[in-house]
Amino acid sequence: MKSKSNLFENVQETLSNRLKPWERTMQFWVRAVNVYTSYKFCQIRVKYVKGKEKQERMWEDQHEIAADRIYSLCYDLGGFFLKAAQIIGKPDLAPNAWVKKLVTLCDDAPATPFEAVQFVIEKELERKPNEIFERFERIPIGSASVAQVHRARIKGATSDVAVKVQHPGVQDIMMTDIRNLKTFAAYLQKTDIRFDLVSVVQEMEKQVDYEFDFLREAKSMEKIGEFLKTINKGKPSVIVPRPIWGMITRKVLVMEFIEGTSIMRLGDEMSKRGISPHGKMAMTVKRSILKDLTTAYGQMILKSGFFHADPHPGNILVTKDTKVALLDYGQVKDLPDVLRLGYAGLIMALVSGDPLKIGKSFEVFQRSYFLFYVQYNSCEVLVWAWA
Repeated sequence: MKSKSNLFENVQETLSNRLKPWERTMQFWVRAVNVYTSYKFCQIRVKYVKGKEKQERMWEDQHEIAADRIYSLCYDLGGFFLKAAQIIGKPDLAPNAWVKKLVTLCDDAPATPFEAVQFVIEKELERKPNEIFERFERIPIGSASVAQVHRARIKGATSDVAVKVQHPGVQDIMMTDIRNLKTFAAYLQKTDIRFDLVSVVQEMEKQVDYEFDFLREAKSMEKIGEFLKTINKGKPSVIVPRPIWGMITRKVLVMEFIEGTSIMRLGDEMSKRGISPHGKMAMTVKRSILKDLTTAYGQMILKSGFFHADPHPGNILVTKDTKVALLDYGQVKDLPDVLRLGYAGLIMALVSGDPLKIGKSFEVFQRSYFLFYVQYNSCEVLVWAWA
């Protein structure tokens, strides 16, 4: 037991010192300034180039260079930067080159060594993994900013489970990262970007603490799963994994395993099966997936107010029968009725296409949002679930 304890402490030290706070801070600023100055130089060079096409090509090349550097920063330092990559790596927030590169970090972050994973499980569940599981795959099926997931089978069971294990020491890393990102966001907001970046980082900071409590996540997952089953009379538009109670702590979460393909790799999977990713059949499947996701989010946000708030590509699977599974309930939102109904009214007005209705509904929504802000003294970002 002593050797395992030493190994765990070594891994925890490696992760939380990966690098030590001042070293992480230095590494971040060196790399961030590198990316920032490369854009400033490009901005200057573009002024001396004639022709819109040539200028656009220069910017595209710059985005490609920056994407590689940002990817390296997020992958090498890990921690909160992986979470930030998930947020900024979206078409409505970042250049296409960034999106293509950063989206691969969704479930391909650096993994914790298997021996340390075993120790966390033993410490949390108070039993050795081989006493609980008949089979436990050493290589994780996915690793993200907070935890990694292994496929396993509980002794005596007939189906597999997914075992989510928190990275040792990762919470300490994230606090350092958040402070650095806040400072950088504040500088960019004052000098170059006309957008409230600081509020975005602060919102992310609030959510991070929730993600370290897997008991909370399991309760959220169960609540959303039951709601979608009930409202759809047992046939929900998306699959929600079932938590396995009795095997869940703040740092370990055992749940039903969902077999499927990440939506990021759906095109490749279609190609393997001889289906053109851009053909008629593929488009039909994609429309069906979009419809199911839209239905589920519409029901969660507009009917319940309690919804999954982290729908990045790494959290969406497509099963063999083209059903959609929604994973990772570390981030959820709970809207009060005043805001939920105001938002619903605005959506209905937008669908109607009537400018007067839209104007009036927007005024009502603004008042609802103001009341919510005053009452709770917070600034929840509704549109994240639709991004």
